[in-house]
Amino acid sequence: MSHIQNSIEGKQLSVKRLTHSYGGQNAISDISFDIAAGEIVALLGPSGCGKSTVLRAIAGLIQPKAGRIVLGDDDLAGVSARARGIGMVFQNYALFPHLTVAENIAYPLACQQVPREERRGRVEEMLSLVRLGGYGNRLPRELSGGQQQRVAVARAIAGRPSLLLLDEPFGALDRALRFDLQVELLHLQKTLGITTLIVTHDQEEAQSVANRLVLMNKGNVEQIDTPMAVYDKPNTLFVNTFIGQTNVLAGTVAQLEPEATLVTLSGGGSLTLPRRLNFTVGSDVAVTFRPEEVRLAAQPGENTLAVSVTVSLPLGPTLVHDLVFEDGTNLRASEVRGPSTTIPQTGSRLFAEIDVSRAHVFPAQPEVSQ
Repeated sequence: MSHIQNSIEGKQLSVKRLTHSYGGQNAISDISFDIAAGEIVALLGPSGCGKSTVLRAIAGLIQPKAGRIVLGDDDLAGVSARARGIGMVFQNYALFPHLTVAENIAYPLACQQVPREERRGRVEEMLSLVRLGGYGNRLPRELSGGQQQRVAVARAIAGRPSLLLLDEPFGALDRALRFDLQVELLHLQKTLGITTLIVTHDQEEAQSVANRLVLMNKGNVEQIDTPMAVYDKPNTLFVNTFIGQTNVLAGTVAQLEPEATLVTLSGGGSLTLPRRLNFTVGSDVAVTFRPEEVRLAAQPGENTLAVSVTVSLPLGPTLVHDLVFEDGTNLRASEVRGPSTTIPQTGSRLFAEIDVSRAHVFPAQPEVSQ
């Protein structure tokens, strides 16, 4: 392991104003981000947001219409995919079915014209690294999905790349195995120090493996930050609703004070935010807050909203409440379940107390405006 670790040099990746279109329609527009040497970053967003186009451009599989891609000191414009020093793991692993595990791993080394004896040693090194020693003579169809994924990773890093690209690498695996392999990948990436970009639509996956997230929507970057910062301090309503569960209530700014803002809600009631918001009185807004920022109370109080309990579900250590306002607007609350926690009856009329210090307010979108 130490030999391969010392021979891999993760390099900084800089993507600068990348733009590409298909059939005259922009798939990505002016995309820019950096990945530090040895860092792991997740390119995250819903299907069709353009993240796979970014990945293909970095890998050299497409030539973008505009922009630059720089790896270390090398501008990759005009450099072939094979000559870029990039390893890639595809969503379906793309293993050659007629080649053994060892032959699959050795394939990129043969393309690099690595001498046969060195190839054999490096394949054994890779098999040991991904804990598949003794599996070299098996065919891909004789392996489990998790084992095939390990082979794909071993093949991608056998050529000692400066950058590793992972395209939805855990999508075909069941949840428990996915988590185990995420932990393994993190350990492997930190051990080798390979600069890594993982493309995924799975927000939990992105938050669990990446140092930072590049969150995309409709061909644009919405926010770049650490997973915790993206969760706690979203820049836009899209980011807030895409990452984690979020309650979104339509409202109108009713009053502005030096250190407070009163928002009346279309579903009934009002909330007083403990800061002056950058809106004018009368502005339609979307007020958002996480389920864990809602507490159920028997009596009304400051920043409480009258609700009825639709259902309460114990999910392991958490109790999740689905609530509804009189106008039919839904609200979700969650709390840590303790020995004395009681489950409210369906139909109970209670009050949802909102932690307004952690609430966010965005310009209203059509789906949440009054």
